[in-house]
Parts: sequence; structure tokens; C-alpha cells
Amino acid sequence: MLRTILFASAIFVATPAFAAPSAHFLKDAVEGDYSESTLGKLIQAHGASAQVRDFGAALNRDHSAALPKAQAVAAREHLHIRATMAPEARDELYRLKRLSGAHFDREVARYMIDDHKKDIAEFKEQARTGDKATAALATATLPTLRKHLAMAEAIRR
Repeated sequence: MLRTILFASAIFVATPAFAAPSAHFLKDAVEGDYSESTLGKLIQAHGASAQVRDFGAALNRDHSAALPKAQAVAAREHLHIRATMAPEARDELYRLKRLSGAHFDREVARYMIDDHKKDIAEFKEQARTGDKATAALATATLPTLRKHLAMAEAIRR
């Protein structure tokens, strides 16, 4: 019985399903880029201050440029990941659509600070422990994520 369990465990470890962390990271990266681009368009159009509108434009521009890069890495891994919004970003989109003025700008800052802190932690971990392709993608994306966090923190001030 123990031999059967050990053999089954060895097979599980050797299967492609064990590579789930890369697939999970890539799914998050694609969804994140699509989500931030979509939110960026809304923020650019509805921000009360020029600073918030400029931030929205940066989100849209930077994440629209990053999306095909993440999709290309996924394709090389034989993963087809649709560009859809992450559930929490979709919730935020609906929340922002109900706000205006200073309330809108404050919510943008709150959400983007929290979201980019989470993203930076995930991308740092992937850069450190991921396979070559996903580590390179994470490393290349980190400066942009840090720039967005700094912009969101400046809005909050």
C-alpha cells in the first residue's frame, strides 16, 4: 500500500499539472493587465482631477502594452488565457461607475494602492521563484507596477 501511494505521488509530481504556479501567475497577469487597462479608461474619462485622469491614461497605456507580452508567454507555455477582468476588478468597475468627483478620486487611490501592493508582492515572488519565462516577465513588469503604486499614493496625498 505504501509503495502504491509513493508511486502515485511520484507520478503526480511529474505531471504538467504540477506546473500550476506558472499557469496561475500567467492567468493573473493577463487578467490584471486587461483589468487595469479597462479601469484606466474609466479613470481617464471620469477622474475629477487632472492627476487622476493622467493616472488613468498611464494605467491604460502601460497595461495595454503589457497584455500582449503576458499573452505571448502564456502561448509559449501552450496556455490560452482569455483577456477578461478579474472578479475584484469587475466589482471595482461597478463601484467606480456609481461615484463621481472627489469620492471617485479617493476610491481610485484606495483600490489602486491595495491592488498594486498585492501585484508587486506576487510579481516579486514570481521573479524570485518562477520558471525562466515567467520570472523574466515578472522582473520586466515590476518597475511599471511600482510606478503605478507611487502615482496612486501621490493621488491619496
